[in-house]
Amino acid sequence: MQVMSSVEAQNRFGQLIDAAQREPVGITRRGRPVAYIVSAQEMEELLEARRLRGDAQESAHRRWADACADGWNALHDNIGSFADEHSTL
Repeated sequence: MQVMSSVEAQNRFGQLIDAAQREPVGITRRGRPVAYIVSAQEMEELLEARRLRGDAQESAHRRWADACADGWNALHDNIGSFADEHSTL
């Protein structure tokens, strides 16, 4: 991955855009990374991967919540049955 300073990026913006079409370009300020420039295609792929990851997490949370609800429902049914069997009224 190519890396350049923010001043260099300003001075060579056209070259920066060309380089980003081939690979991500890191931008530094005072020697520390502050940004990455990527091609439009790479950005679309990153956004799609993020969306898919979010969908997968949401699905996992939904399955977990359903499993918890099923467990509570089963527990409630068992307690209700136990209470019915042992009721003295």
